[in-house]
Amino acid sequence: MDVQLLFALVLGITTIVVLVLATRLDAFVALLIAGVITGVVAGSGFVETIDWITEGFGSTLASVGIVIGLGVFIGKILEVSGAADALARAFLRMFGKGREPWAMASVGSLVSIPVFCDSGYVIMNPLARSIARVKKGAYITLALALGCGMTLTHHMVPPTPGPLAVTGILGADMGAVILTGLIFTVILLPVVVVYAKWMGPRLEARLNPVIAEEVYGPRHDVALATRGGSSDAAEVAHVVTYRSEDFLGATPAGRKPHRTNAILGALPLVIPLLLIVCNTVAAAVDQGNQGIIGDQDAAYEPSAWAQPLVFLGNPVVALTIGVVLAVYVLLPRWTARTKVHAWLAEAAGSAGLILLITGAGGGLGMVLRESGVGDALASAVAATPLPAFFVPFIIATVVRIAQGSGTVAMITAASVSASVITESGLDPLVAVMACTAGSMVFSYFNDSYFWVVTRFTGLDGLEALKGWSGITTAVWAGSIPLLVVLNFIVG
Repeated sequence: MDVQLLFALVLGITTIVVLVLATRLDAFVALLIAGVITGVVAGSGFVETIDWITEGFGSTLASVGIVIGLGVFIGKILEVSGAADALARAFLRMFGKGREPWAMASVGSLVSIPVFCDSGYVIMNPLARSIARVKKGAYITLALALGCGMTLTHHMVPPTPGPLAVTGILGADMGAVILTGLIFTVILLPVVVVYAKWMGPRLEARLNPVIAEEVYGPRHDVALATRGGSSDAAEVAHVVTYRSEDFLGATPAGRKPHRTNAILGALPLVIPLLLIVCNTVAAAVDQGNQGIIGDQDAAYEPSAWAQPLVFLGNPVVALTIGVVLAVYVLLPRWTARTKVHAWLAEAAGSAGLILLITGAGGGLGMVLRESGVGDALASAVAATPLPAFFVPFIIATVVRIAQGSGTVAMITAASVSASVITESGLDPLVAVMACTAGSMVFSYFNDSYFWVVTRFTGLDGLEALKGWSGITTAVWAGSIPLLVVLNFIVG
């Protein structure tokens, strides 16, 4: 590998780590500075590097920015209407005492099959917060389990775009990939839960104070939260009740006190997710009928029957419908319009920094891609004498670390290692799973999802690396023996 590109990568990562951990500068500024340094040291001009940063910033926010904004709107209405608390109690009853991390990891893995991680996490995070509020603890455990449960299926189960593209590039059977991806997910879920339950309590005391107050309220008992909260979920659910007057004000004369049940509370979440699922399924079926699945150069134009589902299932449209449902179904009719506007403005304010940091992470990723660091790393790994099924795995790993995007990493690994796979006779199914599993490794500063999870969770600096980067690396490591077994079975 070109020494200059390697030095640019190391210097860029070092810049982020030093600025975030040892200076007063915010992560947003650190990411911008690191992007400039990386591009220039890699041999690009200042103007070109800035163009890449702005392009990456814009393209990242184009894909997730509106979704994050709409998601925090839904979350705010779930909070003030009491719907989040109603859903939390329903989840506690459904999964039973002490099994909340399993609940969040399982729900996250299901949601993320048709939905991008960023969107799904924003939608589901209010549930983790509300369950933690009811338990008076374990928020980080629940948040890590939710986020990494989403990572598993997002990386390994079509019709998520990344594994779908890799399946097409390598010519694997779609049904086999879906089934294998689901099996890998089920086997790796215990890794997610065990790591979250091990690391979560160790990080509770380091929870960002602002997020801690949002989750637990002003009377946050750090010691209780560190121990995992109350051990009696039923008792806590009974004691901690939603007080509508704290949010909605006094009930007008002649009106009944506002109450929201779990079924109504789920509508702003379930309806958008169902619409997005319908979009995914309809598009996949339609592309199959048109014979363009796996053809990366083919332009897809929805057929007449699929157009309504594709439109309504677009995440922006679906979440807009979710916001409308939240406002008009969950809130009582007597809620003042100005009060609703104030809540939405408050939610938008809380999302501002998340949007900036997410976009800056995308800008850094663009610099790393366009400067040639990712391609150089992939080519260097492909030239090593590794066992055939480790080649795409290692390529996806190093490209993910270099530029942050799991989707780009797995597609790059598939493209670069395709000839190696053909020559070695490696089964395409094993190659696909190697690409997707390798791309899960060490989510950190140049990954936009890292910032979504850590900012919503309230983890900063080294704690963010221990929590989120650690848990993604744990499932990456857990996938290695699964690949060995899969290669033995089908090889």
